[in-house]
Amino acid sequence: MNITIIQKHEHADHGHAGHNHTHNMAKKTLRLAFFLTLIILCAGVVGGLLANSLALLSDAGHIVTDVFALGLAWFAAVQAERPADERRTFGYHRVGIVAALLNALLLILIAVAISWEAIQRFQHPEPVQPLIMFGTAAIAIAVNLFIVFGLQKDDHNLNVRAATLHVLGDIGASVGVIVAGVIILLTGWTLADPILSVGIAVIVALGAWRLLRETLDILLESTPKSVCITNLVDDMKLVKGVQDVHDLHVWSITGDMRALSCHVMIDDLPPSGSSPILQSLNAMLNEKYQITHSTIQFECSSGRQKGCCDGLYCRMEAPREHACEHDSAPA
Repeated sequence: MNITIIQKHEHADHGHAGHNHTHNMAKKTLRLAFFLTLIILCAGVVGGLLANSLALLSDAGHIVTDVFALGLAWFAAVQAERPADERRTFGYHRVGIVAALLNALLLILIAVAISWEAIQRFQHPEPVQPLIMFGTAAIAIAVNLFIVFGLQKDDHNLNVRAATLHVLGDIGASVGVIVAGVIILLTGWTLADPILSVGIAVIVALGAWRLLRETLDILLESTPKSVCITNLVDDMKLVKGVQDVHDLHVWSITGDMRALSCHVMIDDLPPSGSSPILQSLNAMLNEKYQITHSTIQFECSSGRQKGCCDGLYCRMEAPREHACEHDSAPA
């Protein structure tokens, strides 16, 4: 049997200097944003205690999500510089995924604690200092706006874009704190504080659930949600020279790093003749499916081993009509 096994590497040598410069800029921006967000977190906790505002303390719990998001993005940028070794052939990308899993579990606990305290305050309202709420929330908004403007310079980086969304969400929560403070100042209705805190707790819980689901999908090596296996196989068969595709696996190493391995049946060709097929497959996988790491094994139809498709994963069942419905599912 004529078998050619070729692995595509993630980056070409040309343009490496420009990539490194962009990567270093993103790393510095994320590092600055991380420490500034820590300052906001400390201010939120101190302000919440001084103002006796559950909304401010809830917002501080929401800021914890920003700290983790920025920290993980910074961590991913630093870890990307570490080369793979004999024990960790994919490098250290999954460390960030494990940290994200712990982050999600912590956020769920924070949301439960906020909700419990809000219930207590509904039953026994407590006085709140709205002026301190204004000042603390205003500081958070100003610093977060500065962070957003800095992150937008590197918005092509997926980790940076995700962190930016977290920071924008915190700005919205801080605006809510100011609105609650205005209501309390003008009407004395202190229940506005626990009501807002429940809203923030719901936002934290929803974000934690999405994060938990995404990290479990990655750790279970599920097919990425935006990849439809049926369409992927069809597109691979459209490449000239490809007869069939089987033993196909698609998974995420980390959030924005996808991998693929498969067997591809082609005509009986020498390695030099099969090279253009491999190049076309890799180009299509990268451009259409953002799969940057692929391992493709070629098999010729005339010498195919009979036992190849007897394994559990070697031949996939015909996909059902709704097999790709997850493409439109929310992330």
